[in-house]
Amino acid sequence: MSLAQVHYISAAPGDAEKTAGRFTAVGPGVSQALLAEIEPLVGYALPDGASHRPADAELRSLPQAFTYAALSDGSRLVGRTAPARGEGPAPVRFHAHAVHIPSGVPLPGDRLPVEAWRSPHWVSVTPVGGTLPDPLGALPPGPAPVREGLDDFAVSRGPWLAAVLADLRRASEEAPAGGPVVLVERQNADVARWLGLAAVTLPRESVERLTFTTYTRRPGSSALRVVGALPEDAAAAREAGLRVHVCADRPPVDGTPDMWARTAARVWRSRAPELFQEARELPGDPFAAGPLAVIALCNGVALGPEERAAAAGWAAERPYALDAERIGRLVEALASPGIDDRTGSEFDSVGRLFGALDGRCPASVTAPLAAMLVTEAVRGGNGSLELPRRDAFVGPDGEAIAGVLGPEILTELKSGAGGARPVARTVQLLRVARLLGVNGTELLPGVVDRLAPALLAEASEEPGPSAFAPALLELLDEQFDVRTALLGALDRTAPEDPGAVARFLERVALPFTGTQALPHLRMCAEVPGAMTTLGRDRTAVWHRVLRAAGLSPFAEPLVLRTAVGLVWEDRAPTVEEARMLLEAATSDAHRAAGTWARLVDAALGAPADTEDATALAHDLLQAFPQEIGGRERAALQLLDLCRDLRTGAPEPGWAEQVRTLRDRAEPLEPAVQERAFTALVERLLAPDRPGAELYDFVRSDDAELIAAYDRAARSEPTRARLRTHPAYAADCFTHWTAHPHAGAAWTTTAAALLDEVLRPAVRAMTAEAVAEVEETVGRTGSSGRAVAFRDWNRSSALGRLGRRIAGRVRRG
Repeated sequence: MSLAQVHYISAAPGDAEKTAGRFTAVGPGVSQALLAEIEPLVGYALPDGASHRPADAELRSLPQAFTYAALSDGSRLVGRTAPARGEGPAPVRFHAHAVHIPSGVPLPGDRLPVEAWRSPHWVSVTPVGGTLPDPLGALPPGPAPVREGLDDFAVSRGPWLAAVLADLRRASEEAPAGGPVVLVERQNADVARWLGLAAVTLPRESVERLTFTTYTRRPGSSALRVVGALPEDAAAAREAGLRVHVCADRPPVDGTPDMWARTAARVWRSRAPELFQEARELPGDPFAAGPLAVIALCNGVALGPEERAAAAGWAAERPYALDAERIGRLVEALASPGIDDRTGSEFDSVGRLFGALDGRCPASVTAPLAAMLVTEAVRGGNGSLELPRRDAFVGPDGEAIAGVLGPEILTELKSGAGGARPVARTVQLLRVARLLGVNGTELLPGVVDRLAPALLAEASEEPGPSAFAPALLELLDEQFDVRTALLGALDRTAPEDPGAVARFLERVALPFTGTQALPHLRMCAEVPGAMTTLGRDRTAVWHRVLRAAGLSPFAEPLVLRTAVGLVWEDRAPTVEEARMLLEAATSDAHRAAGTWARLVDAALGAPADTEDATALAHDLLQAFPQEIGGRERAALQLLDLCRDLRTGAPEPGWAEQVRTLRDRAEPLEPAVQERAFTALVERLLAPDRPGAELYDFVRSDDAELIAAYDRAARSEPTRARLRTHPAYAADCFTHWTAHPHAGAAWTTTAAALLDEVLRPAVRAMTAEAVAEVEETVGRTGSSGRAVAFRDWNRSSALGRLGRRIAGRVRRG
């Protein structure tokens, strides 16, 4: 071993070589380039307020800078810079004594740099004459091991411990981000103690990368990874954006998120630093919290819930890494009855640990974990726990835990709050009841009757796969009686809301392939595939879904309701589909299934130009005379009347009946009203209409009906008939002038029709046709009526003649 030594001393006033200081002795092998790097590393500035001429005690109390630095050529420097007594105009100077360590060469005794902190090797004066002795072959440590007193120091720095260790860990990475970590202490020896904590806590390779100095006045310009500073320099360090830990001030409030650092801090506060080496012997990331937390728990160190969860999770992934003794101690620590701050994450990790140890360790070892898990499942409401197997509670342990938890399980299952209880909770209780051998047979029907609608409700509320699905499927696989009862309850529920059940089955693949009939569930499971295959052909989808039930609607009418609900869930069938449904099953089947209401909706919701709607209305009135009532019955009767108006001979009084049925059917569907009004006015405009019906219509003075009559009279078919059929024109003239004292709506409409519809039609006729109109008016009415037509027509002709004369006058 050959370590070159370097001595440096601050400049005195009047020194000409350098303004800061000079090297007074340099050992062999240290080049001028390295000296240029070393000089700023060994510099020194007195703290604020230091006496210009300190007494010996004051001089000894000034901070010393113990430094470990990496140089550009891969070599390293360990040294101490301390104030020293000067002479003349410089009563205080500083002296640096350092050792140069070549690249790849360890310190003597394979020691860490911090162990040389109090080495007796360090001197405060340059050898006489500037002559160095032979290169060092040893660098003895201080009078006491670096570990001595660290326990007390760690406990005294408890509030800062985790945050500082987290930053020291980051600073020891191969390429740390940001500037140095600044440790602010009133005594620079305490900074060295922090570095001693790091030397014990961190792995060897990390410690060797952790360059440092225990004292500097300029933290922001330091190239080292950790620097010590006095309280008066903390503000400047913060302004430079550095991570600053003022350990000489009030304790910090916020904790660190670094779980490894929090665990390490608890180990130090428990005065058990030997556990760090023990943890490093376990496999895994050296800075993962799991290994250290496992060792800490095995040795009685109290940890928080996140750290315990990390320990359980790590051990669950590597159960082979721990011997039987450590596993037993870990289980005992995790299941300790004195812990009252467990979290869901911790229980989940313990569940995974139990699964990893189950079958690998004796049941007596894992029984505390099993008891802890089922107790949490019942009392804590954690529905995501991995439950143990049934044989985990064989013997007295099982009887004891069942005796405690069994009554609680039965009481909750019996309560009527099942509708408000989450599905996962009910599933968990049923699984734990079976696990502990708790007999709940008598409660099962009520439980599943409440569970079935809760399943549908929760599944409809959350997007994507249902969270409770895995546990539910495990429950149904474990307990045949629960599966049978629950599937039966869902099958009974399906006719009421088949769409919800179908969507639920798409997300949760229930096992109903056994011997149970379950016609409604089978239909709900069939509909997605049928719709994908058959597309928009809803009639074909309906037939396929109905076949999936395995039952005829004549034998079980409710399958008819389920099939209709699945295919036409939120809409009415078309008229053609409704007629198919009516023909596919008897009226009794539709009556029992309640699907007749869908057929009524189809008839009333049909567009006005759908021809078969009136026929469907007629059939529905015949098939369901007792079921259809109220406004729906009146609306269907109105459609049925439309049928008679166009194709048959309606009973007398139909003009009034249209008005009466319209009023009874309020609020009437616009398409039904349009169809009824159109049928009525077309019948009233027909050549063979009964006069009494037109009289009732006119005297009603119904503005809506008269407006519909006006629109029909102005239509092209009516205008064409007026132009080509003199008898029809005569008939319209007679009726449009026959009621001069009717209401305002008819009087206004009739006058407009005479002037704007009939007059242009007569004007377009030949003289013979006009004479025929006049003759027909006189024959069907009276001679006075014929005279009235002649005068009406003459007034039109005179009007035309007058307009011609006026035009000639204007041209003249």
